[in-house]
Amino acid sequence: MARLAIIVPCRLESTRFPRKLLHPIKGKPLLRWVAERIAREAPEFPLYFAVDDELLRRCVEDAGFKAILTSAAHTTGTDRLAEANRTVGADFVVNVQADEPLVTGAQIRLLAGLLEGGAPMATLATPFKCAADFANPNQVKVVLAPAVRRALFFSRSPLPFARDLGGTVDDAWVASHPCLKHLGLYGYSAELLQKIATLPPGKLEQIEKLEQLRVLENGYAIACDITDDPTIGVDTPEDAVKFEAWLGRG
Repeated sequence: MARLAIIVPCRLESTRFPRKLLHPIKGKPLLRWVAERIAREAPEFPLYFAVDDELLRRCVEDAGFKAILTSAAHTTGTDRLAEANRTVGADFVVNVQADEPLVTGAQIRLLAGLLEGGAPMATLATPFKCAADFANPNQVKVVLAPAVRRALFFSRSPLPFARDLGGTVDDAWVASHPCLKHLGLYGYSAELLQKIATLPPGKLEQIEKLEQLRVLENGYAIACDITDDPTIGVDTPEDAVKFEAWLGRG
């Protein structure tokens, strides 16, 4: 396939977890854990970090990784990604989130395969395991048209909604129904990536604070496949504790 690059958009400030990418975990910033993981899991793809601050640039460059300083005015990671790829010039881009320290090479290659198959945009989901996670608005849900591997909608609300149970579900119900967690991994064709950056934020996007809804609101399809690889997205200080505990198991 045409040249594919991994670009990780990085923003210094974070509402729920201030400066989380620089948060030390076992003496190493979270962003460094993510960088080393990607390089180890998918060494066949060039890797870049699209950063909005010199602190983040130094964090990755001091460890030998490539950084591109982008505008601090971007409101979404997609906009930052589009700016960075105007420098990188890749035909396809895989976007790994800077707070996903357990991304796997299999997940990255799954996205690459969807792009190679003709999808202009692709993402991944994984089954929820427990009702508490399914109810958590920080864990985004996605509903699929499984026969065509296409995302129908993304939301912070529990979807699908268990109407007959009044929305009150247990772990067994979640495990036996199509309750899917959206992972912060995307693939784009360069053409669609640049197009998305020119579109105004959508109404649903602004309500849910989910930038992928901009794509659906403008009539573009998002291919979506399922992965069972474990993941820990670090959205809060509590998530950082979970990741540190996971590291301690080794």
